[in-house]
Amino acid sequence: MFVKQISVFLENKPGKLSQVTDILEKNNIDISAISIADTTEFGILRMIVNKPEEAVSVIKAAKFPVNTTEVLAVEVSDKPGGLNFALQVLNKAGVSIEYLYSFIKRNGDRALILFRVEEPARAVEVLQLAGVKLYTTEEINSL
Repeated sequence: MFVKQISVFLENKPGKLSQVTDILEKNNIDISAISIADTTEFGILRMIVNKPEEAVSVIKAAKFPVNTTEVLAVEVSDKPGGLNFALQVLNKAGVSIEYLYSFIKRNGDRALILFRVEEPARAVEVLQLAGVKLYTTEEINSL
């Protein structure tokens, strides 16, 4: 029920982001979700890609610091309150959210949101009990 997220640490300088996306393009690696958090000195690029192991390898070869983390890919209704439902399930269970961001891809009238939570196993349990669909990497790649 977890998806491998790639985090790349980038200097906050012009062209650094495009260097990473150029590496991915040259290796035919598709980005399904992307987010950047920045400070004055550096940024953290977070991505879900179709070939995470290969992406890590080619990004490391280009001398960028990179690591992986497991996140939850959660399906929500793409209408007012859709995201709130999943957030309320986690809140009622006392599961803290570290961050979230959305996918570029979607599944029909359903939005896909990535969650990084403090208690992943508990989050999976309560979301599934509430009827919330969680995606695997294979399911995301098939969209």
